[in-house]
Amino acid sequence: MASYLRPRELDEALRALRIAPRVVLAGGTDYYPARVGKPLDDEILDISAIDALLRIEEDEAGWRIPARCTWSALIAASLPPLFDGLKAAAREVGGAQIQNAGTLCGNVCNASPAADGVPNLLALDARVELSRVGSVREVPIAEFVLGNRRTAREADELVTALRVPRPGRPARGAFAKLGARRYLVISIVMAAAVIETEGDAVASARIAVGACGPVARRLPHLEARLAGHRLGMPAPAIEAVDLEPLTPIDDVRGSATYRRDAAATVLARLVEGATR
Repeated sequence: MASYLRPRELDEALRALRIAPRVVLAGGTDYYPARVGKPLDDEILDISAIDALLRIEEDEAGWRIPARCTWSALIAASLPPLFDGLKAAAREVGGAQIQNAGTLCGNVCNASPAADGVPNLLALDARVELSRVGSVREVPIAEFVLGNRRTAREADELVTALRVPRPGRPARGAFAKLGARRYLVISIVMAAAVIETEGDAVASARIAVGACGPVARRLPHLEARLAGHRLGMPAPAIEAVDLEPLTPIDDVRGSATYRRDAAATVLARLVEGATR
C-alpha cells in the first residue's frame, strides 16, 4: 500500500529518500491535475511542513530561493531589479490560488518546456541545489532540466533551493510572454532577459526563450550583439541567426513556423523594453 510522509525536518525527508524513491510534493499544483481520474497510489514525500525550506536568504554571494518558496512569496519579497523578470513571470503563473500554493522549485522539477520560470532562471545564471544524506551539490539550471519532464535529480536527492549569484554590475531583469489569451494560459512563447549595465551602455546580456523546444535556451548570438549597446537607443533588430538555438514544434497551441515568428516579435519587444 502507498504511503504518505510529511516530515517537519529536512534530515528526515532526506533519510526517507535514501530508503526508497518517492514523489516529492510541495504545492501540488502540477501533481494533482495530472492525476485527475486516476488512483493516487504513489509513495509521497510532502515537504510542505519543513520550515527550513521556506524563506528567501541573501548573502554576499547572492540569493537562495528555497524549495517551499511560492510564487506569491517571491512577488512579495524585497528583491532588486535583477529579479524583475522572474517576478513578472510569477504574476503570470495561473491565478492567485496557484501562485499561493505553487513553488518555483516545483516549476523547475516539473520540467515542462512551457515553464515560465525556467527562461528567467537561465537569464539569472541560477543553479539548482540538490541535497541528499551527507552531501549537497549544485547544478546549473541549463544542466538540470534535460528535456520534457526530465531532470538531473537522482532518486535519493531533494531539490532544496535555487541559487542566484550576485552580478558584479547594476542589473535588471525583464520577461515577456505570448499566450492564446491574457491570463490563465500556457505560453506559446516566452522570453526572459537580464541586462547588466555600465554607465549608459549594456555591459552584458543574458537572454533565454522557452516553449520553443524541449528545454528553454539561451541566445548567445543576440547576447553578444547587445554588449555595448547604448541604453535608450533603438534596440538591434532580431536576426534569424539569433534564433538558431530554438527548435519549435507544431502542437495545439501553434505551429513551429508561428512560434519562430512569434519568438522574434516577443524578443524584439523584450529587448526594446529592457534597454531603455
